[in-house]
Amino acid sequence: MTAETIVAVDTRINARWLIPIEPARTVLEHQALLIQGDRIAAVVSQQEADQRYRARETLNLDNHVLMPGLINMHGHAAMSLFRGLADDLPLMDWLNDHIWPAEGRFVDADFIHDGTRLAMAEMLRTGTTTFSDMYFFPEVVATVAHDVGMRAQVCFPLLDFPTMWGAGPDEYLAKGAELIRQWQGNSYIMPAIGPHAPYTVSDGPLRQAVALARETGARIQIHLHETAHEVTEAVEKTGSRPVSRMAELELLGPQTQCVHMTQIDDSDLAHLKATGAHVIHCPESNLKLASGFCPTERLRRAGVNVAIGTDGAASNNDLDLFGELGTAALIAKTVAEDAAALSAHDALAMATIAGARALGRDHELGSLSAGKLADVIAVDLSDPYIQPVYDPASHLVYSNPGRQVSHSWIGGVPQVQDGRLTRIDVPDLMLRVRAWSDRIRQVDAE
Repeated sequence: MTAETIVAVDTRINARWLIPIEPARTVLEHQALLIQGDRIAAVVSQQEADQRYRARETLNLDNHVLMPGLINMHGHAAMSLFRGLADDLPLMDWLNDHIWPAEGRFVDADFIHDGTRLAMAEMLRTGTTTFSDMYFFPEVVATVAHDVGMRAQVCFPLLDFPTMWGAGPDEYLAKGAELIRQWQGNSYIMPAIGPHAPYTVSDGPLRQAVALARETGARIQIHLHETAHEVTEAVEKTGSRPVSRMAELELLGPQTQCVHMTQIDDSDLAHLKATGAHVIHCPESNLKLASGFCPTERLRRAGVNVAIGTDGAASNNDLDLFGELGTAALIAKTVAEDAAALSAHDALAMATIAGARALGRDHELGSLSAGKLADVIAVDLSDPYIQPVYDPASHLVYSNPGRQVSHSWIGGVPQVQDGRLTRIDVPDLMLRVRAWSDRIRQVDAE
């Protein structure tokens, strides 16, 4: 390129700080991020941008940090409509006595449509640009996310018993195969297979899930080793820990995302390392349900990729991934008995490039560099409660800035501008949420 060449781009964003994630532990100052179409054209100094680029639109974010959009790797989006419905209960009581009965009464395609939009509004507003969902009516989730323009891994549910979405494993797998066929190769929607847990799915359907994954390349996400009771009960019934059983079924591999993993011994760690399976850490849900602590530092030091998720709003009770990062970092330090464990930069990587790796899309998501998809967020660090700013990475993890997300782009398309959602009709959504709330409250009171 000659000195006289001027490159035209769609959008230029000037920011006080920029955290690209790659290279690791890097904070750049007074940078310009250039977007052309749905991709990042360049990340350069503002002085170089003045000389080499001309943009149709320029934003000056003088008190902000730019970084990749967050990737929430586990949740049940529509359960936002059950937020706070059954708090302060152990996991199995929470599931058996409250959540599963409520799902049987209320969950249908309309519930999923409205609950997913509510979750997406919260996630977008707090910096998430990609989310993974494991819930009923995945075809509705895929359509809603695609219509808004939010990236989503949509895992179809697989269980041994009937639900409102199907009569059993054969129907779930048939519907899931169609979901994969419909969306495979789409940049926004990533169809995946979601066997619920080892204690709800038998060997036959799990083998079929593995075969489907091999045939289509779809990812598998499963709740695994969520509680000590789950592991103890499995050993008593089968003589094997659930991770060992999954390994024998050849379910573990680079395409597999193991959610929770609060109980890990040497054999579990060996299986994870040998297979290249990913771990999805959900710290606040694990804390609320007293499920245990995922040993993230031990996993990371062993070379296991650890990403992060919020779980559903019924067991968290929010979908703010920045808050989750702060909790994850504090837990990691306590569990490892090491104040240096899971630094702020490591935590940010967990919510960005590690999630992209778990999705198999780290070549185009999870960091800010030329050629990657323009999934970008801006966080305003000017508020008094996060002043002064010595280290923006520290503030992003430890000062809970989710509500300070001012701008968001997915594929170069604005999703949040000056703190306002651009593609979700919030007043209409709130009317729908109120109607569901009134209906659920009335039945719960009976």
